[in-house]
Amino acid sequence: MNKREIKSTITDYNSLAELDQKYQELVQKAKEAAETAYAPYSKFKVGAAVLLENGMVFQGNNQENAAYPSGICAERVAIFYANSKYPDVPIKAVAVTANTKNGFISEPIPPCGSCLQVMLESENRADKPIKVLLYGKSKITVAEGIKQFLPFNFNKEMLK
Repeated sequence: MNKREIKSTITDYNSLAELDQKYQELVQKAKEAAETAYAPYSKFKVGAAVLLENGMVFQGNNQENAAYPSGICAERVAIFYANSKYPDVPIKAVAVTANTKNGFISEPIPPCGSCLQVMLESENRADKPIKVLLYGKSKITVAEGIKQFLPFNFNKEMLK
């Protein structure tokens, strides 16, 4: 038997003011997107904002459907929208947050596995890490790349 240790590095910030202005603005765009999410069933409204290398920002939010799981997550809405407009421009950063009937969540939430896989594909395609900012009222969690969440991941090399 061989044991392997897989490590990830995640940084927590206490306030938005600790982030660069462009990332503060990106988180704000994610918060705005969450406010208009279509989540009549779960009441869990998620918003995402994608910053491309060219400076363009695209927002997305979760879109639920009574026929679960026919909806789609905020992260994928924003990424697919950005990729449809600028297919060859790498993603620089993604901000994600959520709110409920009690307001914005206190602790940041990570993207689901499907969203992480889509982000990883975008990261691999551009051969550049994507900064991930997860906003909660009590802290902002930042990862310098999707592999921080998926250090043991499925990729195109496995399809050969």
